[in-house]
Amino acid sequence: MASAWGPGLPLARLAARARTLETLRGFFASRGVLEVDTPLLSCHASTEPTLANLTVDLPDSRAGRGYLRTSPESAMKRLLAAGSGDIYQLGPVFRGDEHGRRHLREFTLLEWYRVGFDHRQLMDDVLALLRAVGYAAPVTQLAYGELFAEHFGVSPHGLDSAALAALVAAQGMTLAADELADRALLFDCLYATVLEPALATRGAVLLYDYPCELRAYARLGLESPPVAERFELVIDGLELANGYHEITDADEQAACFAAENALRARRGLPEIAPDTRWLDALRAGMPPAAGVALGVERLLMVLAGVAHIDQVAAFADELPG
Repeated sequence: MASAWGPGLPLARLAARARTLETLRGFFASRGVLEVDTPLLSCHASTEPTLANLTVDLPDSRAGRGYLRTSPESAMKRLLAAGSGDIYQLGPVFRGDEHGRRHLREFTLLEWYRVGFDHRQLMDDVLALLRAVGYAAPVTQLAYGELFAEHFGVSPHGLDSAALAALVAAQGMTLAADELADRALLFDCLYATVLEPALATRGAVLLYDYPCELRAYARLGLESPPVAERFELVIDGLELANGYHEITDADEQAACFAAENALRARRGLPEIAPDTRWLDALRAGMPPAAGVALGVERLLMVLAGVAHIDQVAAFADELPG
């Protein structure tokens, strides 16, 4: 029986975690990718509507408040613009609303950027990393549009709002008028109710080329209608990694921040000031690159064959849930 003060997992699993982290560092060292460390605390919060920022009171600061990072993305892109070349980082990130079987408020993120890569080349990098840590099962590469058409009979790209809302209604969901106008939310509803359960039966999948409403910070392709040049790694229905062919144009990135704040307003969330240093770095000249963030605890879940994230985290219950 576990003690009230002790770690909530076997010590052998801690040793397995250490070996995995050592392997990850060796993987990047063998490819000449530089390990970096960036601050956990920032004066800028994330504008992403699906992420809840954790705040820290700063009594000595004129700002009065700081934010624990949800990702090291901004700082790492500033390093890329400064000429760092390929970089990676292993470290904690914080997301306020995330707690449950697959979520921790504080978890370990592996984030890396490869200069000159697009999202397809970075998918190959992710596959090589999986093999390096001992994941030997087949991995399918599947376009989001193919999966969507398989289950709904139409392409998601350029789908009009009425047809998209009808697909959601067919799943038995009743949404308010403002929610029906939120195309990103409609796609998220269809993913959660149909596509994610379907992926749970398909083993490991690299799902790529998303609808433009789900672009986040990915480039849009030149197709008509365009697709978002991003991918996710999903294993048995569990999302492990999220990758992008990165935006390098400051005006385009600023437009993404503005679109997120508009979406926040429609969802009743407060507006968040964009990260000006990120935009300044893009104006200075960030090289073309692709980047991906991978949840380390979720990777450990897959490697250990366990269903709950608490089984791979030593002190997962330190905060009340």
